[in-house]
Amino acid sequence: MAGKAQRLSQEERDQLLPHLRNAQWTEVVGRDAIYKEFLFKDFNQAFGFMSRVALQAEKMDHHPEWFNVYNKVQITLSTHDCGGLSQRDITLATFIEQAAVF
Repeated sequence: MAGKAQRLSQEERDQLLPHLRNAQWTEVVGRDAIYKEFLFKDFNQAFGFMSRVALQAEKMDHHPEWFNVYNKVQITLSTHDCGGLSQRDITLATFIEQAAVF
């Protein structure tokens, strides 16, 4: 994505975050970031999910913070360029939701 990312305004947050909250994304306490934990049937499904997300993240040049153990994937999104949530995080979270559906 071209250009420096900008933090979401309060109006943008009010418009965009409820959809992600409904999908169980939570705001990280003490940090301008969102977080979600995904559980899969097994490691193979979790790794396939992570591969799909990694390919999209690379295309966007926007990489998640994540942690994986067996069938669990924990993801935190925040845009380091602007020190908080940006449209990039919303876009990637929306893609992640789609990639998690089997």
